[in-house]
Amino acid sequence: MADDPLARIAAALERMAPAPLTAPDFDAADAFVWHVAPDRLEPVATVNRVDMSLLVGIDRARETLLENTRHFARGLPANNALLWGARGMGKSSLVKAVHAAVQGAGLPLKIVELQREDLASVGRLLSLLRQSDARFLLFCDDLSFGHDDEHYKSLKAVLDGGIEGRPDNVLFYATSNRRHLMPRDMIENERSTAINPSEAVEEKVSLSDRFGLWLGFHPCDQDQYLSMIRGYCDAYGVDIDDDALRAEAIEWQATRGARSGRVAWQFFTDLAGRRGVRV
Repeated sequence: MADDPLARIAAALERMAPAPLTAPDFDAADAFVWHVAPDRLEPVATVNRVDMSLLVGIDRARETLLENTRHFARGLPANNALLWGARGMGKSSLVKAVHAAVQGAGLPLKIVELQREDLASVGRLLSLLRQSDARFLLFCDDLSFGHDDEHYKSLKAVLDGGIEGRPDNVLFYATSNRRHLMPRDMIENERSTAINPSEAVEEKVSLSDRFGLWLGFHPCDQDQYLSMIRGYCDAYGVDIDDDALRAEAIEWQATRGARSGRVAWQFFTDLAGRRGVRV
């Protein structure tokens, strides 16, 4: 008798289906990156970050986020946080530095980076993290939404958790250049074209309201810019007098047309290279 065609199809589909996702060894690392297709958590041996003492001009945000993270690591109530504002002012650097500081204080805490493009898979990631006894910072860098972007609906699973609720062992931190996570022209377009403008805007703008902490980052002034560079020089042993540093740093800033923590680091990288200092 010939094989049953339906049985052959079922067997083929079973072979094509991905194997059930198994939890990784969370003791293997303190940091992980979430990937999809196939779903997996890859451990990160060395996290790219700077020491918290080198983050200048963001004292209030630093202390607020550090205290919130300590509470979470100790099993106490804590808020999801949105770090928003000027480009290159240390938003993502602060998240990674806070994670290191909390760990350095002896509080167990792991960090998982999630790409904005993979937000649709966040439910599967939360199910995986829920199985662990560890505590996790779920971190999404440069979070924003454009026209016809439905990823913001997936984010609600992290912030609100739906019927199950957000896992008690997961806290979400995001960075964005936009306070409301979407461009102003998108908000205005919703107002002008929707049948009920206030409801159309509210659904998307209210997403940022679901973060318990809003921490604003603003452009630095020249003194802060120079202080950042001096801090890098002192930390890495680059010997340069204040007058030379000031002249060179201001010239570098002028060629970039911007002044920020990122520009300060780029100048320092160039300076360290010219002075033969490894960083």
